[in-house]
Amino acid sequence: MSADIVAPKPSWADEVGEEFDPLPLETFTDENGIKTVVEYKTNDDGKKVKVTRKIKKTLITERVNKAVAERKKWTKFGEERGKKVGPDLSTTSIGEQIFLKLSSNFKNAETTDDNIVNKGKLKKILCRICKGDHFTTKCPYKDTLQPLDELNTTVPDASKDSAPAAEPAQPDTTSGKYIPPSLRAGNKGTGSDSFKERKDDATIRVTNLSEDTTEGDIHDLFRRFGSISRVYLARDRETNVCKGFAFVSFQIRDDASRALQAINGYGYDNLILRVEWAKSSS
Repeated sequence: MSADIVAPKPSWADEVGEEFDPLPLETFTDENGIKTVVEYKTNDDGKKVKVTRKIKKTLITERVNKAVAERKKWTKFGEERGKKVGPDLSTTSIGEQIFLKLSSNFKNAETTDDNIVNKGKLKKILCRICKGDHFTTKCPYKDTLQPLDELNTTVPDASKDSAPAAEPAQPDTTSGKYIPPSLRAGNKGTGSDSFKERKDDATIRVTNLSEDTTEGDIHDLFRRFGSISRVYLARDRETNVCKGFAFVSFQIRDDASRALQAINGYGYDNLILRVEWAKSSS
């Protein structure tokens, strides 16, 4: 009677050792100098896979200035004494490399800019043609628009062209009747109403203004034509941005007339302005 021989059960330590045994690794180099590494791994699904890597070494030769190469051989001193070659990030900060692009006439450009700054006459760059934030020579409207400084000399005086208005009839002061002072010498109504009428009579309305326009810009635009008594720039209550129109009151109507003729249709801040007589509030 033969006895059955039972194979001994392997221990768990042997199973773990077989599981973590390194798989064979193959390495060889061909005639072109390309190194090939073949290894076997176990993926996440528990299957063995073959991984092939090819490595090619390239020798790059870089030319360095002799003085730079000589400085690299200097021994470090101070806090860097005894440390490895090259910059240490703990004591050395490396910035980005900046490339300078210089033109042939950069010296003349720097001289022009320095002269403008030294004069101190210009708080900002302002074009004389369209009042934009660029130089007059670079204005896109320099061939189509007339400089604002020349408008005051080219607009004819309205007082010379228009015939003098007929004087109002003088009231009879020899009849012995009492005449109020406001009606004497051709006055109409009260003094306050007369002043308001004169002020509205010399007020013009400017439209199509940009959102960046300020009251100072309006003053600079119209003060060359005469004395300005008041400037009102309409603004949004919430954003404080210009609504696109303004009112300019002059002391003399003839000045307002010349400003209307000169600025109406003029290009300002890339927009074409429209100027008209303001309508009376009454």
